[in-house]
Amino acid sequence: MKLLQSPAVRVGLSISIATGLYGVSFGALSVTSGLDFWQTMALSLLLFSGGSQFAFIGVVAGGGSGVAAMGAATLLGMRNGIYGMQINALLQPRGLLRFAAAHVTIDESTATSTGQTDPLEQKRGFWTAGLGIFILWNVFTAVGALAGGALGDPKQWGLDGAAVAAFLGLLWPRLKGREPVAIAVVCALATVLAVPFVPAGVPILVAAVVAAAIGWFSHGRSDEGLEPDVDPYAEHPHTHPQGDAT
Repeated sequence: MKLLQSPAVRVGLSISIATGLYGVSFGALSVTSGLDFWQTMALSLLLFSGGSQFAFIGVVAGGGSGVAAMGAATLLGMRNGIYGMQINALLQPRGLLRFAAAHVTIDESTATSTGQTDPLEQKRGFWTAGLGIFILWNVFTAVGALAGGALGDPKQWGLDGAAVAAFLGLLWPRLKGREPVAIAVVCALATVLAVPFVPAGVPILVAAVVAAAIGWFSHGRSDEGLEPDVDPYAEHPHTHPQGDAT
């Protein structure tokens, strides 16, 4: 009971319930998109990254290849690697705990942990959210997968739009400035224009290339604004003030 009085534990439990319930949507969408029950469970147990899982089945449902599906899933999962470096420095897990921590390092567990100031609360928040979501996500994925077969064509229920809704839900809270919003709009436009001309799964890769190009050229312009450290007397050394003393 004393552990339940921990602020981090309470936050972690509430997030676990809310996120875990969303696993029903993934399970149902996965089986109605062509994957069987065990393939769906393998994605939740082994991949365990909601955005990446939706990206994977979205590409598969659209007729894309396995390579395109893995590429889309990898792009969205790269953020977890960045989270991992932060969590490793913050919590410093040892031994086998490092592997377990890496597997449950997701948006919610990272946010719950970094939102605390006390080191003990940081650990409690991370493990409560990480393990709680892992358990409930897989339980409700199974529920959705078992019920999904009775839903028929996902287009009849709008489940084919669940992945898009999930992406927007993950993206929107992170757009806190004009530049990120502008980049998101340009990438969305590039994706829409690419859809009729490239195979399923490739448009999201096009968006990634566009975003990378914008970031590259934007960084380059900011570097050009810096004045180089040049000695004004380099071309005429005889006029250098120090030359008068010799």
